[in-house]
Formats: sequence, C-alpha cells, structure tokens
Amino acid sequence: QVRLVESGGGLVQPGGSLRLSCAVSGNLFSINAMNWYRQTPGKERKLVAAITSSGLTNYADSLEDRFTIWRDDDKRTMYLKMIDLKPEDTAVYYCNVETIPFQAYWGQGTQVTVSS
Repeated sequence: QVRLVESGGGLVQPGGSLRLSCAVSGNLFSINAMNWYRQTPGKERKLVAAITSSGLTNYADSLEDRFTIWRDDDKRTMYLKMIDLKPEDTAVYYCNVETIPFQAYWGQGTQVTVSS
C-alpha cells in the first residue's frame, strides 16, 4: 500500500515561513515527478511547485521567489520551503507523486494558515 504523508503545516503570521514535508512509503514503481498542490474551499486544486526525477523544478507564477521545492530520493521525501508567507497562501497543501509507468498518488493534505 502506497502512502504519502504530509507534515509541517500550521498557523503562521504573515511574513513567516514553513517547511512542508511529504514522506512516501510502500511499494511503487519508479518515482518520476513529485508535486505540491494547494486548494482553498470552493476552488480547484492548483499546482504550486513540481520537481522531476532529474531535479528540474517548476513553480506557479509569482511563487518562485518565495517557495523552494526539493527532494531526497534516498529518503523518498519531498520538501517545500515557503518564506514571506501571505494570507493568500492559506490553503490545504497536497503532495502528489507520479510514477513510471504512470500512476498518481495523493497525500491527505496539510493545512497552512497565514494569519495575524
């Protein structure tokens, strides 16, 4: 059984920072892309950042200057460092993993709330 477990979310003041983690466990094919998405109530889930197996990264518009994604394949863990957080960053953040052959897996999500 494949499990993706996010951690690191919480309540932070504007301007603060958080580091999210996504730990992957279980039997799965070769991990290809690893992605972070976020979702707010009533809105569709949107890509925040992505990283390929070769380390290429991609960020949603305007986030690259504040968010950093990386992965540790030995630990099968992905990370997202977020700095200078803003109230509009408040969302549930989801981890997503894509394998070769293609299968996609999701974590249960971790809440990030940016508020004073």
